[in-house]
Amino acid sequence: MNPRPALAQDEDSLRVGVKGFVDTYHAVRTESPNDWMSSRTRVRGEVTLEKGHTGAFVSANLVYNAILKDRTGFQLREAYAYYSDEHWDLRAGRQIIAWGVADGLRLTDIISPMDYTEFLAQDYDDIRIPVGGLRLRYSREKWSFEAVAIPVSSFFELPTDDKNPWSVGPIPIGDEPSHRLCNMEYGGRLSFFLSGIDFSLSALHTWNKMPVVCAGMGQYRRMSMLGADCSLPLGRFVLRGEVAEYLDELQPNEESSIVNYPLSTRAAASNALLGIDWYAGNDWSLSAQYAHKYVASGDHRNTGLATFRISKDLLRNTLALQSFAYIDVTNGGIYNRLSADYALNDQLHATLGYDFFHADRGSFMVYDNNSEVFVKLKYSF
Repeated sequence: MNPRPALAQDEDSLRVGVKGFVDTYHAVRTESPNDWMSSRTRVRGEVTLEKGHTGAFVSANLVYNAILKDRTGFQLREAYAYYSDEHWDLRAGRQIIAWGVADGLRLTDIISPMDYTEFLAQDYDDIRIPVGGLRLRYSREKWSFEAVAIPVSSFFELPTDDKNPWSVGPIPIGDEPSHRLCNMEYGGRLSFFLSGIDFSLSALHTWNKMPVVCAGMGQYRRMSMLGADCSLPLGRFVLRGEVAEYLDELQPNEESSIVNYPLSTRAAASNALLGIDWYAGNDWSLSAQYAHKYVASGDHRNTGLATFRISKDLLRNTLALQSFAYIDVTNGGIYNRLSADYALNDQLHATLGYDFFHADRGSFMVYDNNSEVFVKLKYSF
């Protein structure tokens, strides 16, 4: 009997991939009392097992946190099995699901919640919380359809312990939805990849992942999202747009009493974002976004949030300088992260940066005294 072709043997063999990194991050407040804001070290490991069209992926952290002791230990991040071929991609298990085209802002990207234990003083991808669910994607050359089902929802992690420098205060949080089939999340996204433009349509039946404070209590309620996004390249520019309609979203109601808080206001909320990226050449890049939210109830609240990013690579792309700012247009607050990332070699990076906070009102006000300098070392393997 003739031996099987080498390609067939490779497809049937078990392939194992291992990679990860070790990083350490430390930050000191630049204002009185000049205390430590963050001090953590972790080892990230990622293992992929693959045979034929099937496989499994596991990602986990081993963390030592000198300030937040309860964050020290083993942390499972993603763990899912998958099947993938030319058209089908199925993933089942704990995974991160990202939708939309916004950079660092959430409109249609509301499936995976965020870990705000140290607010945004982490890499944005690190604060995404995986969800346990099923994701099925069918792809063709010019379009794809993705369906998701999350039987057990995950929610924002908020710092409420006063010992945490990033604490938002001792806000009582109500119980998360019970683990019943009727409380599952489900939705889908239809994407098109045409000549000169990419766009998607999405729908999701979900929960408000960030607890909404009503009568002094953080609460969760059912809501639905209808959304769309698009990306349009124009030479050295890329225009991005995203809209999301939140149906029956829970709204803050500070005037309600503890007795009647279950009857808190729910209303439609309209969200729209416009962004532009400019790849100016000579290793310069700039981007700006503006997101607006309109709530059609009560006093018809309008809020605006903008971002601005500018970056430049130097020294043959070994030094990356960047400024990325969130601007609270409604209240005048700002959070700006300045950083310089130097690649000592392909595996080892050193980053020095400064986080600047200023706000008299709004969501950044609680962090007005949290400006800090930080240093980070990262070794990838």
